[in-house]
Amino acid sequence: MSPSSRREFLNDLGRGMLAAGLGATLARDLGFSAAFADDGAEALPLGDYEALVRLLQSTPADELQPILAAKLRKGETDLRTLVCAGALANAQTFGGCDYVGFHTAMALLPALEMSRASPPGREALPVLKVLYRNTQQIQSVGGASRKTLFALHAEEHAVEGDPGKRIRDACRETDVARAEELLAAAGDSPRAAFNAMQPAVQDDIDVHRFVFAHRTYGLAGLLGKEHAHTLLRQSVRLCVDHERGRIARKSGDPPVRALLPKLLDRYQLAGLEPGDRDPGDEAVEGLAETIYAGPPERAAEAAAAALAEGVSLEVVGEAISLASNALALRQGSDRWRTHGDAAGVHASDATNSWRDMARVIDARHAVSGLIVAAYHSAAHSPFATPAYPTDEPFDYPQFRWRG
Repeated sequence: MSPSSRREFLNDLGRGMLAAGLGATLARDLGFSAAFADDGAEALPLGDYEALVRLLQSTPADELQPILAAKLRKGETDLRTLVCAGALANAQTFGGCDYVGFHTAMALLPALEMSRASPPGREALPVLKVLYRNTQQIQSVGGASRKTLFALHAEEHAVEGDPGKRIRDACRETDVARAEELLAAAGDSPRAAFNAMQPAVQDDIDVHRFVFAHRTYGLAGLLGKEHAHTLLRQSVRLCVDHERGRIARKSGDPPVRALLPKLLDRYQLAGLEPGDRDPGDEAVEGLAETIYAGPPERAAEAAAAALAEGVSLEVVGEAISLASNALALRQGSDRWRTHGDAAGVHASDATNSWRDMARVIDARHAVSGLIVAAYHSAAHSPFATPAYPTDEPFDYPQFRWRG
């Protein structure tokens, strides 16, 4: 979907030679990278974003903000372009397999959205903050000299059969090269590739693989088809990374792998055309409470049964959202968490991602994805405390008004 040419490789080589002649400091200021050989691998095509990508990779984080602010003031760039360059700099450096790196990538689109809602004169702050973190992490692993992703040619790896299942199997075998090749050959559009990723994304429950898939597809929409494969292949690499970790821990297969096909068969969901039924508030709240109470197997079956009865994808997603929100609202002071990995935050993030993905992927993947979403939400233990806000006054020190 974004093949690189020999001309681009030679251009990159020429830029590297120029950077070497200019000296590191001047080259950095001009947006060039002194690292150009990459052990003979063909450089990732960056297109019109190349100079900005090099700048983001090469500039010390403490020096970055004034440079970007000046470019914005002069009209040399805009926030959308900076987010696009940040996404490519992150992808080339980390390839989806750095914990801080992929969290930063997931924050890029929300930062751009926050900028649109920011007061006049402060629109740039959310984007500049995320780009600072992005460059800070890139610098911590070697800056522009660190490259994880290189060019990959789709036309060289044509395959037959169901690409989704083959990508999933390659991820299970931790064969990252094969998984990436299969993704590159999955179709001629970002949506086709995104559909092909779904069996791998749904093969285990982890908030990061869900949200990262969602955000990389959003970034692919922002940057366009030329860079879509660069962004989407990161999700496949993250799935491989998770599988390697599971094997290293000597954990068994994730239970959802056996459960999902059983539910699809039991409720005859394969090939189902999703319905459009809304059973009403009481039924939706009942489904939400079932999902919230768990256990995850029961929650997944409840979602599957509702879909089989013709309840719409939107309404089932709404019930999962209510269950996920309850985890945040009912978490009491004995287990209060302000960090982002609280049960309610993770469940809500994952559910939001699945609901958005269900709106753009094929129906069969949307059905199975929402079942996985229900399973994931219920995998967090429910809380006995009532939901906030309540009629009772807050009696926790962190909520008491002062002054």
